[in-house]
Amino acid sequence: MTMTTTSIAPKPEIAANSNAVLTNISWQTYETLLAEMGNHRATRLAYYHGDLEIKMPLGLHETINHILERMIIALTEELDLGIRGFGSTTLNREDLAAGVEPDCCFYIQNCDRISGNELNLVSDPPPDLVVEVDITSPSSRRFPIYRDLGVPEIWQYNASGIHIYKLQANEYIESEFSPTFLIISRDILNHFLEKSVSTNDNKLIRKFREWIREQLHLLYIIHSCSNLTLAMPIA
Repeated sequence: MTMTTTSIAPKPEIAANSNAVLTNISWQTYETLLAEMGNHRATRLAYYHGDLEIKMPLGLHETINHILERMIIALTEELDLGIRGFGSTTLNREDLAAGVEPDCCFYIQNCDRISGNELNLVSDPPPDLVVEVDITSPSSRRFPIYRDLGVPEIWQYNASGIHIYKLQANEYIESEFSPTFLIISRDILNHFLEKSVSTNDNKLIRKFREWIREQLHLLYIIHSCSNLTLAMPIA
């Protein structure tokens, strides 16, 4: 009897803070890999029309991601906004041949439209805000995935600092201010990220909250003065 053997390709070895890109991968293979790897892992996967990216973030990458996540939560608390955080959950649309695992993602404007702890992007809206941290590998190849999913805002951190992108006319345009948090600019985010190098996380977030409250107080004063001016009789 003749024995036939089938060779199984070894899983790619991904070094820390690096990534690998595999081509000609079917959606079924991608889903199988997701299932085999499970949810409790450091790797992030991204799939787009047959190309599969496997990213292995560690160290500084996770530190920056954690700080940005805390800053976003602090903003929603101080601005009295609702929020649903889904971390690096897998955002899949088989009909678009697109899937991605962000460093973290949030529902803010659409948080009331999300029920339960699992997402189905066929019926659920995409996250309102996604964070991508690039230490040694760029996340720019993931932008077409987020565009096709309809994610309206991306915060991308790289060697030059934080960058804010908003989806406009089906492409991402860099913006000085966050469309979600109108008082937040790229410069402010970079200012507090720079402070994080020499400041513990809790102290940093306390300072950030103080800054937010100062901005809200200034806006209140400006608004009050504007109303007073409008109410004054014309001589």
